[in-house]
Amino acid sequence: MSEHSGAYLILTAQFNSLVTERLAAGARDVLQRAGVPGKHIEDGHVAGAWELPPVAAAAARSGRYAAIIACGAVIRGETPHFDHVARTAVDGLAKVQFDTLVPVGLALLTTDTLEQALNRAGGKAGNKGGEAALAALESVEALQTYRDRN
Repeated sequence: MSEHSGAYLILTAQFNSLVTERLAAGARDVLQRAGVPGKHIEDGHVAGAWELPPVAAAAARSGRYAAIIACGAVIRGETPHFDHVARTAVDGLAKVQFDTLVPVGLALLTTDTLEQALNRAGGKAGNKGGEAALAALESVEALQTYRDRN
């Protein structure tokens, strides 16, 4: 990766924190391994996945962040609530990215069980937080390539 400019925000939902804190740790690990200085990695917290999009939007519009990694977990329950929260959160985070051109790494798990979520937060299916951080880093670099051409 090329030199990193700007800070990186790891925005973590506190609901399902057993999962989300592991996603955030995976994101931090990847950013550090890629050479992002610790002072350029910030932590932010929201109540749950539903709250990720507006806070990510405010952070992106601040001009302070090169990218945001959104860490959350929506685990299916017995009602359709899961579908509403998951879809709205994902769509909202996509809108932030499109509207601001600040990459948003999507570490928002939508699983049927806690076991599935834990498997994707550092278990046998890897760490989707780390994968989202890597995608965000690559997007920052790609966007910079096209911005430099103007």
